[in-house]
Amino acid sequence: MPTFRSLLAAAAVACTAALPATQALAQSTTTTSSTYAATKYPIVLVHGFMGFKDIFGVDYFYKVPDSLRKSGAKVYVAAVSEVNSSSVRGEQLLKQMREWAAKDGVKKFNLIGHSQGSPTIRYVAGVAPELVSSVTTMAGPVVITDAQAADSNIEKLITNYAGLVQFAGSFVAFVSGQWQLPQDASALKMKAELDDFATRFPAGVPATYCGEGAPLVGGIYYFSASGTGVKTNAWDISDLAMQQVSEPSDGAVIACGAHLGKVIRDDYPWNHIDEMNHVFGLLGKGAPDPVQWYLSQANRLKNLGR
Repeated sequence: MPTFRSLLAAAAVACTAALPATQALAQSTTTTSSTYAATKYPIVLVHGFMGFKDIFGVDYFYKVPDSLRKSGAKVYVAAVSEVNSSSVRGEQLLKQMREWAAKDGVKKFNLIGHSQGSPTIRYVAGVAPELVSSVTTMAGPVVITDAQAADSNIEKLITNYAGLVQFAGSFVAFVSGQWQLPQDASALKMKAELDDFATRFPAGVPATYCGEGAPLVGGIYYFSASGTGVKTNAWDISDLAMQQVSEPSDGAVIACGAHLGKVIRDDYPWNHIDEMNHVFGLLGKGAPDPVQWYLSQANRLKNLGR
C-alpha cells in the first residue's frame, strides 16, 4: 500500500495541474458521432480520494466524458466528498442517482469508479442494487492485507495530519464548485471499511487474494482493472507522487488488492494518475490510451445489453 504522502500528493498533482486551464481549452463538443459506446443504461463516473467532478472545466477523468458521449453514451459525472468515508460518499452518490433517475426517467446505471470511487460505487450496488446495472472499478482498493496496512501506516498519518487533509479536501471542493460537500478525515478508515464491505457487500470479491470474483451477481456485472506503472514518463509530474512498493502497484494501489469480479487486466503500464488520463493525457512511451479503455469498457457493457 502507498504512504499517505503518495496518496495525497497524487491527488494534489491532478488538482494542481487542472487549475491553470481555461473553460474554453477544456470543453469540446459532445455531438454524437458513433454508437460504439451507446450503452442501454447511462454511465456514471465517480472520482477518488481528493478528487473532483471538474475544475474550471477540466475533468477528473480527463477527456473521458466527452469521448463517451461522442460515441453514443449518456454520461453523468458524480460529485462526492473529496475526503470522507466510502459509505458517506456512497450515500451522496445514491442521492444524485435518484435525482437523475427521477429527472430523466433512468431505471439503472453503469457505475465506473477510480480509486476510492471504487468502494463508493460498491456501496451503492450493495444498498440499492435495483439502480445498478454494472460496477466497473479502476485501481480501486478491494482488499488491504494486515501486512500492507502495517507497511503503509496510512491511518496513523491521516489521524496525525487530519487538519491538513480536511483543509486540502475543502480547498479542492471550493475550487471545483462543490464547497457544500462535507470533509471528514477522521472517517477515512479504509482497511476497516473494506473489511466491513467484504462482509456486507461481498459481490465480486475474490475468494482468494489476487484471484477473480464472480462476474455476475444478483443481475449486476462486476469488472475491474488496474495498472502497475509507477514512474512512467520523465516529464509527468505525477510520477513524483508515486511510490514503489514490494508488490506490483500503480504507485498508490496494489494490483492484486484491486481485483473485483472479472479482472480485465491488472498490469496496464499506467500509474494511479494515468488511469484517469492525467496529467493532461501525458503517458509513458507506448502506453495504451486510457480514454480508449473507457470507450472499450462501455462497448463491452453495450454488447452485454447493459
